Amino acid sequence: MEVVRTLRISNDLGLHARCAAKIVALAGQFRSKLYFRKDGHEVEGSSILSLLTLACPKGTELMVRAVGEDAEAL
Repeated sequence: MEVVRTLRISNDLGLHARCAAKIVALAGQFRSKLYFRKDGHEVEGSSILSLLTLACPKGTELMVRAVGEDAEAL
C-alpha cells in the first residue's frame, strides 16, 4: 500500500534537527517506509541528516509518501 500527502512546514524555524528527530522516531515505530520529496529530491524519513538536507524553511511544501502494510497508520 502507498499513501501520498502534501504537507506545508508551519514551524517558524522550519524543519530543524529536533523536528527531524521526532519524525525519525515516529517512522521507526512502523513497518512502512517514509519518504519526503522537495524540488524533485527524495529522501528516506529514517535519517535525520537526510531530512535536514532538504533545507525546509517555514512555508515549504513537501510531498510525503508512506509505503508498506501500515502506511495509512503512519
